[in-house]
Amino acid sequence: QVQLVESGGGLVQAGGSLRLSCAASGRTFSRYYMGWFRQAPGKKREFVSAITYSGVSTYSTDSVKGRFTISRDNAKNTVYLQMNSLKPEDTAVYYCAAGQARGVYDYWGQGTQVTVSS
Repeated sequence: QVQLVESGGGLVQAGGSLRLSCAASGRTFSRYYMGWFRQAPGKKREFVSAITYSGVSTYSTDSVKGRFTISRDNAKNTVYLQMNSLKPEDTAVYYCAAGQARGVYDYWGQGTQVTVSS
């Protein structure tokens, strides 16, 4: 069982930056593939970024490439999402997720709201 708690969301102007954090419980964090997702009002949840167990490889959706960076610190049981050059269309609730493999997520956090004003 893994519990995930996101933090770092808030209100920011377009062009600004935020760093989201996701703290995980348990001692097996390094065994989990981690991902960030987001859901805007009236839209389906969508994939944002993912990172492999050791952090060597990362994946991101095209709309955030060059602006968002996912990273992890296995010693701190934490995964991060650094978001730069934010746009109003990035406004959403952001969720982190943990899974045994890419695309298979078993655990989800409660989400953190990110609002980007124009």
